[in-house]
Amino acid sequence: MSFELIIGILTLFGSAALGLPVAFAILVGVLVYLGVAGQDLAIAGETMVQRLFDGFLLLAVPLFIVSANIMNAGSISDRLLNFCVALVGRFRGGLGHVNVVTSLIFSGMSGSAVADAAGIGRIIIDMMRKSGGYSRGYAAAITAATATIGPIIPPSIPMVLYALVSNASISSLFLAGIIPGLFMGGVLMAINAVISNRRDFGYEAPVPLGKIPGITVRAAPALLMPVILLTGIYSGVTTPTEAAAIAALYALIVAAGLYRALKMKTLIEVFVESARSAASVGLVIGASMILTYVVIQENVPQMISALFAGAEISPLAFMLLVNLLVLLLGCVLDATVIILVIVPLFIPTCTQLGIDLVHFGVVIVVNAMIGLITPPYGILLFVISAVTQIPLKEIIGEIWIFLAVLLFALFLRLLVIAHQTLLNGINPPNR
Repeated sequence: MSFELIIGILTLFGSAALGLPVAFAILVGVLVYLGVAGQDLAIAGETMVQRLFDGFLLLAVPLFIVSANIMNAGSISDRLLNFCVALVGRFRGGLGHVNVVTSLIFSGMSGSAVADAAGIGRIIIDMMRKSGGYSRGYAAAITAATATIGPIIPPSIPMVLYALVSNASISSLFLAGIIPGLFMGGVLMAINAVISNRRDFGYEAPVPLGKIPGITVRAAPALLMPVILLTGIYSGVTTPTEAAAIAALYALIVAAGLYRALKMKTLIEVFVESARSAASVGLVIGASMILTYVVIQENVPQMISALFAGAEISPLAFMLLVNLLVLLLGCVLDATVIILVIVPLFIPTCTQLGIDLVHFGVVIVVNAMIGLITPPYGILLFVISAVTQIPLKEIIGEIWIFLAVLLFALFLRLLVIAHQTLLNGINPPNR
């Protein structure tokens, strides 16, 4: 590692510690590196613009953001909630189960954990608080935990970003995320059932059987969205980016045309907010691409690969170390930065050890999402606290049990990948 790179990294972390937004901190660090190395500072701007414009796949990110915001602004969320209450609300801790199932369905539309938490999550928290049986902290904590499922089940913005840096198939990543996402939902429902029995959380009034068909019909257009999205991708009719555009258009048609719940003023507000969110994400992506350029120039991925090769580390040990690092970084860094800057460092080693990049990507995304609810940073905790006015202390006090079960689910996934890698090493696939 060169002197210039060390100075640049120290500048980056120093700027971030002083409160500079992470995108600007990265830019400052890169500019210092280029200046100390005697290189043209214009390289930074040229690299960012070139890679952003060359990344057709990146167009999916703002389109999924628009789609999620349209659904939150319209009455789609309300209809999904009514459907989920009719489905699982009658069981012990019913609204907790509704929280999980709603996130599972909503995740097939938005691809964003923050959109899930700030939108439909806020509604379900209000429902849980008004029911009288759930504490504020518990309602907020389970909402934060379930929101992590959003980027696991397709579509997924973090998986789009991972595909960008790893060249892994985005459609394969989407498909590989379904089972882990459903498993995460299952373990969260299981722990909610246990806690509900211990704390005597009540039942919701069962929805009469005669009303369920009508509720299902009203929710059907929203429920069809993930089906249309995934069918288009896996049939080969659309690319993931085209599917994202269809998702945004479909959400607009359903919310404004079919449900008539979206007025022009609200629609303009949705577009403005989506543009702000997309610009914020885009700035982080652009800055991360510049940093990635610097890291590649310094041959850091090759150095790390050689280090692990010299240590003769097993695939399971490597996965455990990388995931521990990602989990720790998730406490202080945004998931976007982790995926775009940190993860590419380990891609060559994954290839060398025979670890499937698709499975590796799913595990990394799951880990990065768990980082969103890991104190002290835990951006989802801050988002939920901000939109509900629930003190952060109460949320953190209840989040640990959900964090534990999600880490358990992650560990089981690591064991599965390690087993598959071992089998592939013993019986390599025919080429």
